[in-house]
Amino acid sequence: MTWWKRLRANPVAWIGITILTIFYASAIFADFVAPYGVNEQIKNGALLPPTQIYWHDRQGQFIGAHVYPTTQGKVDLETGDRALIVDYTKPSQIQLFHDGHLFRTTGEGKLNLFGTDEQGRDQLTRLLYGGRISLLIGFIGTTISYAIGCTVGGISGYIGGWLDVILMRFVEILMSVPSIYLLVALAAILPPQISNTQRFALIIAIISFVSWAGLARIIRGQVLSIKEQTFILAAQASGASTLRIIVNHVLPQTITFIIISATLDIPRFIVVEAVLSLVGLGIQPPDPSWGNMLSLSTNASIVILQPWLVWAPALAIVLTVLSFNLLGDSLRDALDPKNVRQ
Repeated sequence: MTWWKRLRANPVAWIGITILTIFYASAIFADFVAPYGVNEQIKNGALLPPTQIYWHDRQGQFIGAHVYPTTQGKVDLETGDRALIVDYTKPSQIQLFHDGHLFRTTGEGKLNLFGTDEQGRDQLTRLLYGGRISLLIGFIGTTISYAIGCTVGGISGYIGGWLDVILMRFVEILMSVPSIYLLVALAAILPPQISNTQRFALIIAIISFVSWAGLARIIRGQVLSIKEQTFILAAQASGASTLRIIVNHVLPQTITFIIISATLDIPRFIVVEAVLSLVGLGIQPPDPSWGNMLSLSTNASIVILQPWLVWAPALAIVLTVLSFNLLGDSLRDALDPKNVRQ
């Protein structure tokens, strides 16, 4: 049985694949899935809870899925609660594939499945657009760090000698510095006037810079054992260059480890971005990311009175990390030669 058949037969793998497919597809097609603009504000609609969907009118007659225009009333000074003002005279029908979006309402009522934030912006919309940043950072950051780590580890292990000593001492120095402190220190020196696009690129560069060292050390150890194999000696005898041997013969032998490790490292990049944004050093508002959306959790009153502002991005991060871990574990089992069944 091939590794692909073993992976397909694993239900845990399909759980991870399904969740990740939904998340990435939703982020990529956010313009279509999201019901509103990323910074579109609802008049008098700040801090609204998730919209309640109705199926019957006030007389009990079935009229289909609809919502009513809802605004915030006065604040209760003792409890901090806000009264909701619902206009039951203006039902707004919910329609699928309407006005260029997956779903929209046809009247004055707005459908905010995850509620609204303090500026009256739809939380679901911002979650989808924020996913573009958070999910993309994982893939790009992992690709860059693994490219550096595999190259440095491959060269160090294959060539050896003084170059191996220099590269490994640099790796050890980099590994001796706690990553989170180095990330915060590097992110803190970013100029405040740079755009979020530039900040996004710099965050990826910073995360990649501090993440490749451990991988390089592991790849070096694998290359040391691979370079003595017969096919490597045959490539050397045929006159192949050192770089060609490393790229075409040595590193492909480590591809199983790289694939498994990458699926487990992608969520780490997502969490790091979330941490940086949580402490105000990542993507800055008004552009959303799961991290800066989660930064509202530092406000105790938000957690208690408007928990929908926190649980949506928190759940998105948890499910993404869990799904990648499930997929990584499943790939490890599928690619393990001990699990091959005749």
